[in-house]
Amino acid sequence: MQLALDSISKKVGAQTWLYDMSLSLHSGAVTVLLGATQAGKTSLMRIMAGLDVPTAGAVMVDGVDVTGMPVRERNVAMVYQQFINYPSMKVAANIASPLKLRGEKNIDAQVREIASRLHIDMFLDRYPAELSGGQQQRVALARALAKGAPLMLLDEPLVNLDYKLREELREELTQLFSTGQSTVVYATTEPGEALLLGGYTAVLHEGRLLQYGPTAEVFHVPNSLHVARAFSDPPMNLVAATVVPGGVQLPGGAVLSMALPQHTPAGGVTLGIRASALREQAREGDVSVSGRVELAEISGSDTFVHVASPWGELVAQLTGVHYFELGAPLALHLDPEQAYVFGADDRLVRAPERPLAAQGGR
Repeated sequence: MQLALDSISKKVGAQTWLYDMSLSLHSGAVTVLLGATQAGKTSLMRIMAGLDVPTAGAVMVDGVDVTGMPVRERNVAMVYQQFINYPSMKVAANIASPLKLRGEKNIDAQVREIASRLHIDMFLDRYPAELSGGQQQRVALARALAKGAPLMLLDEPLVNLDYKLREELREELTQLFSTGQSTVVYATTEPGEALLLGGYTAVLHEGRLLQYGPTAEVFHVPNSLHVARAFSDPPMNLVAATVVPGGVQLPGGAVLSMALPQHTPAGGVTLGIRASALREQAREGDVSVSGRVELAEISGSDTFVHVASPWGELVAQLTGVHYFELGAPLALHLDPEQAYVFGADDRLVRAPERPLAAQGGR
């Protein structure tokens, strides 16, 4: 299915929920809607599904205007963070319901295959009320997958699941979506989830579409500070700096040598530093800053260290498990080539160059 939104907007009373935006989804691929709560993700998905009608603009499916077509007349599967199942039907019957409507054969085998992928095959003979919230969400997800609709809309479908299961299902969904049988729209607040799913990402903020493109490109080349903030976890370190001959000067006097576009105006800019770009060990050409440890958090196989420094509070993502005493001195090191520069208008001025081998992926 080729879905395109043509200059749509949505107003409710005096409030604008979605500002004028156009978006053409790539058929058979995953498009991630990334943004914080109330960014407009659910409002946009409801218009895509036909549950709501935009105040202005048109919804086009395969070149046909379907703006006023109700959801029951569209072949769409949708899963919300609030799971919806048929309470009077057992899990197997819930999953089988769309298969029966299509007159499929070997329904039992298909149900068991989908249930196994989502780790609910042991619950097929139970009613939804006998399951936990996370298990019920997986049933709703399984039914959506069984529908085989050309457009699948998933509104934060894993948010109610525990961490371990969420990680497992993300990988399963990535494999399921890679078949290209459906155009998938997946809403999330988590940058890591967008990177794992790949495909394309649309970054939303307060009802505005900020950037849309291949996920790796949007991540590595955010067109503004808003996009950089939305697509960084932990948040990108932002440091006030000044353009000087040959680079930018940071608080404390350190200068990062870098080539800036010729049109870069003199004056204040914002330096963006991803947490993963800061290191404990110095390398040739690095710029260093000394500070004191304010907090150290161990998450999985990484340690996130919060450091008070002349550049402001910095967060460094260090590979491995490290222990730091609060208040202990710590020097962090940065390769200037790994820094982003945003202008006074918050637009991207410079992004780190990516090796050619990495430009096809993350």
